[in-house]
Amino acid sequence: MSESAVPASNANASEKMASLLKEAENLKSKLEEERQKLNDVNLSNVAERLEQIAYVNIKPRKVLKGHQAKVLCTDWSPDKRHIISSSQDGRLIIWDAFTTNKEHAVTMPTTWIMACAYAPSGNFVACGGLDNKVTVYPITSDEEMAAKKRTVGTHTSYMSCCIYPNSDQQILTGSGDSTCALWDVESGQLLQSFHGHSGDVMAIDLAPNETGNTFVSGSCDRMAFIWDMRSGHVVQSFEGHQSDVNSVKFHPCGDAIATGSDDSSCRLYDMRADREVAVFAKESIIFGVNSVDFSVSGRLLFAGYNDYTVNLWDTLKSERVCLLYGHENKVSCVQVSPDGTALSTGSWDYTIRVWA
Repeated sequence: MSESAVPASNANASEKMASLLKEAENLKSKLEEERQKLNDVNLSNVAERLEQIAYVNIKPRKVLKGHQAKVLCTDWSPDKRHIISSSQDGRLIIWDAFTTNKEHAVTMPTTWIMACAYAPSGNFVACGGLDNKVTVYPITSDEEMAAKKRTVGTHTSYMSCCIYPNSDQQILTGSGDSTCALWDVESGQLLQSFHGHSGDVMAIDLAPNETGNTFVSGSCDRMAFIWDMRSGHVVQSFEGHQSDVNSVKFHPCGDAIATGSDDSSCRLYDMRADREVAVFAKESIIFGVNSVDFSVSGRLLFAGYNDYTVNLWDTLKSERVCLLYGHENKVSCVQVSPDGTALSTGSWDYTIRVWA
């Protein structure tokens, strides 16, 4: 092969590359045109006809005290009565939210347990954090819990979030190694890994439908991805945030997601319209959002902030309905109870508060 032929083939390759890039840009702009055609009306304009939410009667009912350091994660039990919490102190506590009694307490080998979750049966809990692992405990006596723990999976960086996808047999995790992973509890086998984010995965949430084959993840790359659990591929991606996405939550209808970010805004993305439909922000709010959750109807969005408050947003009108004061440090996690009658908030002030 002559030397002149090599530069010629290189030139051809770069020409081809340039034309393909141009074609990709054209297709992108065509897609954007089609999306704008569908974007015929603003959500808050449509919601103008609706009555305003006049008064939300939410009061602080209980304070759960017992952690010796920052509360990092909480989860309601399927029985709607118990709450599990994990903390920087390395302890996992199971509370009776009605009586505020501690029913179980387990000390992990490491501190900073960033994630905890109840199994659907309510008989197991999963947790993990800076140990890079997800560990499962059966809910029995404290001694037995520690003795019967099982390490299910290991990431190459911290585990930031975990959730059971509709059965006790599997666990879905998100990690600082920028991946999510689906694990088999019994064997500890990695069933599926989810690569796509270019920053730490901070939060995951499961689609509310029965089949539960899709989930959403939020990351420090400012993106929220919708994943197909079976294929391991990204089905949809949503951008718009100016900083880390710390929290993601499916709307109860399953067709939209809410996100909370360090850019001090929450956003609502509609999966059918494939775009952002609402931004929940005010000029006076300058602190980051750590956690979001919907009311059972989906009309309200609860958001926990770094300024120690919880804001309630009207998701249709994009207006703030009220503020919840009480915590004395940043609110790290908010979660509505399974029946929608109560809200739990965990904070760096070492406490968990129950509102109703």
